[in-house]
Amino acid sequence: MLPLVSSSAITARHATSEPSRPRLPVGADIVAGGVHFRVWAPRATRVDVVIESQASTDTRRLDAEPDGYFSTLVADLSDGALYRYRLDEQERLLPDPASRFQPQGPHGPSRVVDPDRFDWTDRGWRGVTREGQVLYEMHVGTFTREGTWAAAMRELPALARLGVTVLEVMPVADFAGRFGWGYDGVDLYAPTRLYGEPDDFRRFVDRAHALGLGVILDVVYNHLGPDGAFHREFSADYYSARYANEWGDALNFDGTNAGPVREFFIANAGYWIDEFHLDGLRLDATQTIHDASGDHILAAIGRRVREAARGRATLLVAENESQDVTLLRPAASGGHGLDMSWSDDFHHAARVALTGRNEAYYTDYHGTPQELVSAAKWGYLYQGQHYHWQRKRRGTPTRDIAPSALVTYLQNHDQVANAGRGERLHQLTDPGRFRAVTALLLLGPQTPLLFQGQEFCASSPWLFFADHTPELATLVRKGRAEFLAQFPSLATPAMVAGLPDPGDGATFERCKLDPGERERHAWAVSLHTDLLALRRQDAVIGGRQRRALDGAVLGPEALALRFFGDGDRLLVVNLGRDLGLTPAPEPLLAPPAEGGWHMIWSSEDARYGGCGAPSPEAEDGTWRVAGHAAFVLASHPREPAAS
Repeated sequence: MLPLVSSSAITARHATSEPSRPRLPVGADIVAGGVHFRVWAPRATRVDVVIESQASTDTRRLDAEPDGYFSTLVADLSDGALYRYRLDEQERLLPDPASRFQPQGPHGPSRVVDPDRFDWTDRGWRGVTREGQVLYEMHVGTFTREGTWAAAMRELPALARLGVTVLEVMPVADFAGRFGWGYDGVDLYAPTRLYGEPDDFRRFVDRAHALGLGVILDVVYNHLGPDGAFHREFSADYYSARYANEWGDALNFDGTNAGPVREFFIANAGYWIDEFHLDGLRLDATQTIHDASGDHILAAIGRRVREAARGRATLLVAENESQDVTLLRPAASGGHGLDMSWSDDFHHAARVALTGRNEAYYTDYHGTPQELVSAAKWGYLYQGQHYHWQRKRRGTPTRDIAPSALVTYLQNHDQVANAGRGERLHQLTDPGRFRAVTALLLLGPQTPLLFQGQEFCASSPWLFFADHTPELATLVRKGRAEFLAQFPSLATPAMVAGLPDPGDGATFERCKLDPGERERHAWAVSLHTDLLALRRQDAVIGGRQRRALDGAVLGPEALALRFFGDGDRLLVVNLGRDLGLTPAPEPLLAPPAEGGWHMIWSSEDARYGGCGAPSPEAEDGTWRVAGHAAFVLASHPREPAAS
């Protein structure tokens, strides 16, 4: 039997190389003298920790604390020990809700992890600020054939060369099953065993920092998954019946016993920053994170992230379907102090423009040049107007919001999968239009996001996949079909019969990227690399010397954006047929005083698979804009007339 030391004796231990106090308010922490266990279980009268080994088990009783907590110190225990909790001497053993690792999945024992064992090399890393970033969303399980941290790490140099600056990793909190998107996580402190060990995750982040890449993690604080979430066994107060949530029971951030629940999630946010050196978080579906208290949980999470970073710059990115800019305003102005928010409007307008389809939640978009101009100038298209699809007003004004605070995209994990067959956008339109709208995304004033494989026009689909028990799998399959039925084109008997089964392992395997396509589709890589280089190197387009931006409709499917600064820039995009402007009575096309235009980039460059096209402005001052193309023009001084 191992000697037992009560939690009250922690402060009396001799100084060692281990921390003298636990890092986290709950969980198993290695401290001087052993491992400190602490758990919130207000419905229990007794809690034991059962330490498991191949030969035997060792049971230790935890000391009761106020407010439903139990804790103790187990001496001579260290990294790698397996354990579970027993409540009120019941036969059933439960994993730790704050487990740092579940080597056998959510239903198995928890493992003690020493976060200080890893030897970091990123001591000079200062984090990432909001301005000038390019985000890249990735799912570790499908990013490579192997689906591991180690394999993903091999691809990081290619992303650094591309011009990406921040990796946005889809959720990794452990979940039941062999594969999944990660949004049904249940062990919020435990990186899933499917991708490797916790130190493999740390090694991935450390390597990314060495290459100049930031890493933020997608976290789900709006619900817990349906399989393996044992929080209710410890306290029903983890959940709230006051609010609706389409993915399960809402979490309790403002009701009875909300204090320990808030502490659990706030500490989790800081944990990822502290122990994995992450550069921030992406907060999933914040519109379903409900809190009527005086200190909104999102604001509290933001403060904890900043504290945990210890001076490093961090990014807090929200997904918010209702387009509420309260999230982005500072606390002094009544906001939550987050840095960025995803913006669907640009995606929806661009997708309709490229595909001609505006069914289901695309109903309120027409893909017009005016929508694309307005999205570039204002971010959200809906800022309080009536939204027919939802039969209510949607959005809030962005007049005081910096363009970089809104994240725009042509693809992300939801939108690609919602195509039914999981087709990428380049497969749903023609090459010229795809190249042109890619320029609009990557040169626009908002912060662009790429979805994994987009940069090389991946041929692999991106489908919804989730491995569940047979009963749950049936419900998921039915729910997915019902969701896609909002699209009339996907609701036909033939399409319904052909929808991939989310629970089929083959569905998951089909979604894995083939890194070799970077070379086979070199034209696409060059397109994205060159555009990101132009964004990064051109001070006017990149915003460092830009004073203003305006836009104009040039034709039924054509538009222009003018970047005013130390030498103006003009982006001309034509998603329709050849357009002649004779005359061209649009002030934004006029060259700066005493100057002219010259073309510095064209989507019709042969290196991108284009067929070549002249500058849209002819020498005689008339304009002819090639169809399905985009051009960037820079101002230059006009040459003096010959004497």
